[in-house]
Order: sequence, then C-alpha cells, then structure tokens
Amino acid sequence: MRCVISLSTIDDLAKALPDSGLITDPDVLAGLGHDEAEWAPVGAPLAALRARSADEVSRAVAACADLGVPVVPRGAGTGLSGGANAVDGCLVLDLSKLNAIVEIDPENMLAVVQPGVVNDDLKAAVAEHGLWYPPDPASAPWSTIGGNVATNAGGLCCLKYGVTRDYVLGMEVVVGGPGGEYGTRLRLGRRTTKGVAGYDLTGLFVGSEGTLGVVTEVTLRLRPARRDAPRTVVGSFSGLVEAGRAVALVTARGLVPAALELLDRTCLEAVEDWKHLGVDPSAEAMLLASVDSPGAAGDEEAEAVAAAFRDAGALWAERSSDPVEAEALFSARRLAYPALERLGPVLTEDVCVPRSAVPAMLGKVEEIGRRHGVGIATIAHAGDGNLHPLLITPPGDAAARAAAQAAFDDLIAAALALGGTVTGEHGIGLLKRAGMQQEMPVGVRAMQRAVKDALDPLGLFNPGKVIGADPAFTRP
Repeated sequence: MRCVISLSTIDDLAKALPDSGLITDPDVLAGLGHDEAEWAPVGAPLAALRARSADEVSRAVAACADLGVPVVPRGAGTGLSGGANAVDGCLVLDLSKLNAIVEIDPENMLAVVQPGVVNDDLKAAVAEHGLWYPPDPASAPWSTIGGNVATNAGGLCCLKYGVTRDYVLGMEVVVGGPGGEYGTRLRLGRRTTKGVAGYDLTGLFVGSEGTLGVVTEVTLRLRPARRDAPRTVVGSFSGLVEAGRAVALVTARGLVPAALELLDRTCLEAVEDWKHLGVDPSAEAMLLASVDSPGAAGDEEAEAVAAAFRDAGALWAERSSDPVEAEALFSARRLAYPALERLGPVLTEDVCVPRSAVPAMLGKVEEIGRRHGVGIATIAHAGDGNLHPLLITPPGDAAARAAAQAAFDDLIAAALALGGTVTGEHGIGLLKRAGMQQEMPVGVRAMQRAVKDALDPLGLFNPGKVIGADPAFTRP
C-alpha cells in the first residue's frame, strides 16, 4: 500500500529549505524515483531536490531528520539493483548537479571530485595530465563517481587494476548518529598513499549504497597513463562452458590481462542488429582479452593468452591487428545491456564465483535457463568470475516473468553453492536482499545491522535497501 503524501509535510520541508527548488511535479518525480532495475519495486516520493552544494545537502538532511522524511540519494540512475529507488514519502536527493572536478594533483597522483562527475569525464580530465582513473563500468559514459562509490563499481579493467574501493582515499559525507546531528559534514580518510589511523570508515562507506550517509566529495587515487596501446585477443568458442574453460586456463597459467570479457551469441546478435558495428555474431561465445603490458612483454603476453584460448578448445583465437575492429568488439561488450533491453524487460544477475568455478557456473546458467524455459543472455567480466546472466521476458507475459524470477533465485543459489557471492558490483539494493540473507550468517547480518543503527539511528538514509527487513532478528 502506498502512503498518502502529506501536503503539510511538503509545506514544512519547503519552509525549512527556502530557495532550494523542491520538485513535486508527478511526472518529474516518476523519472527521478528509480534506477534501471525494471523489476525492483518503486515507492511514491514526497519530493525531490537537485542539490547544488554540499551545504544544501547538509540542510536538506537536517530538515528531513526533523520531519521524519527518509532520504534516498541518487546520481545518474544507472544502477541495476533498485538501490536508488524511491520509498514512500521520501525526499529523492539528486546529486547529479554536484559535478565539479575540484582538484587534479599530478604531483601526488590524486583527484578530488564531487559525486555527480561522470566517470568518463574524469578519465578525460586526468588524461590531460598524463594520468588515468582505471575503474570503468560499462556505464562509464553515463554513470557518476558517486554512484560508482555507492556500489563499489568495477568494470572491464578490474581484473588487473582493481575496483572503485582500491582508488578511494577519502571523502566528505553528510551523516547523522555519533558523528554529530543529522546534517553534519565530516571528512573521512586521507590524501596520503598509506594510513591506518583508526577504523577504515572510508572503506565502510564505499559500497554502502547511500544507507549510512550522503557522499558529497571524493578523493581518488590515480595511476600514470598507460604508455602503449592495449593489444586485443579474440577467441571464438562453441559454447559457454568451453569459453569458461579458457578463462580458467588463463588464470591457471598466471596470466593477468587488463580485461577478459565474455559475450554469448544472443548478446552479439542484439548489438549487431542495433548498432551494425560489423561484429560477427556467429560464435556461440566469444572471449575478448585486453593486454597492456609495455613493449615486447605485452606482445608475448597477448600470444600466451591466445595460446591458452586455443589449448582450451577455441574454434579460433587470434590477436586483432586492426584497432578499429578491436574498438568495435569492446564497444559491443559495453553496449550489450542496452541492446538487450530493446528486446523486452531484462532481469539482471550479478553473481561472482571463484575464477576456477567459472566453467561450472556457466554450465549452471545454461541448465537453469533450459529448466525454467527462460531466455538467458550472458555477458561477464569473466577474468574475475563476475557473471551477468540477463534474463529476458516478453513484455506483459506474467508467466514468463514468474519463470524468470525463479531462474534468478536459482542462479543465486548456484553461485553460492560454488563458493561465490550474490553481487560483484551492482550492489544489493532491493533485488538481492534475499540473496544476501542466504549468503551471510545471522551473526554477520546482525553486525551489519548494528553498524547501520549506530550511524543512522533514525533509519533515515535509503531505508529498506541492502539490509532490508531481516526475518532472522528484530530491530530494537
């Protein structure tokens, strides 16, 4: 049941936030009230605010605490787990206008940015200083640093270079609880390369999906720009499991390409039908590897990856000598999700398994799809075991939707049985709460609830997400 929006509460919020331009138009709220997780529930927000400064965020949080209005932060809305979805009676706090690159420090190889900075825009800005920001989710042209921090986003290069958490040195947050009254601005972390002063509160906020406070500024570690153009190695396989065996062999031989991505035939066909990139969609599965070691070592590594593909049974495996072709292939990987969205509602998985278990998990994907009669397209950051099976259903088909949900649950169970986790980079949000309860023992979940209650005693920040209502214990 949806709550009835109180006009008096809206008036009180407007009085507490004069000149803030509260948004109450139902059509605008509908657009701001959800991310791209089509299957996640969405509540009815009270209002939205496009924050223009950290001070405005602070005042908004303080006012919401006084009025008992939940706060749901959002960035570009590219999330795939419902983490930015509105709850009934909330204020949607849109941070996309906080998009300034505050500082680039080439000498210390760091950048300070506001949360609304788009990932690719940051990459372009630091490249002018001979620097590189490696985390590169497929949504990098649109997703924001704040959202990347909220979900600890990874991307194509995370196999070799790590995920967002590996690059966050510090941040400014608006909090409540023991750090001060709601609306208090605090700085966490540091600007130094090393530091172990107290608990790692910065790391705690990375991946917290806006449930502990609102991030208003981030200090990021950078790397020197890569000197050589990456080499691309392509392998074609007769099936998903065969491609998975090649991934396992690459790992077993100690090879660490910058990226090792998988696309199945359904993904390739969807992208080619949409964008006409000239990619051959005839393979049942394709692996794309990017090798960026400098000089002759990179050439040798690229050949070693191709050899691993062949030894694992590839139909063919070659190093691409055409940079245009290589770019088209990786463009196909990045465009796979939006291409599949054109075919019907997509329920997106984000399981991660040990790399040695990739072949077994890919076999489970095929078996679960057949058993439930559900079409599953698979893309993956295969090199680190992070698989994204995409369950596609015809629009308006309730029976197909129920079958897809059952398959979704079985995929989670299969990943956990193989020693994996329910989410590698999309976050828990709303879609994975039941899976998180399966993955974590009761005691661990109780610790997580204790952290939430300590830092957000009013339950103000993004309520219901991540932890949700856990049947194993009752909140005091």
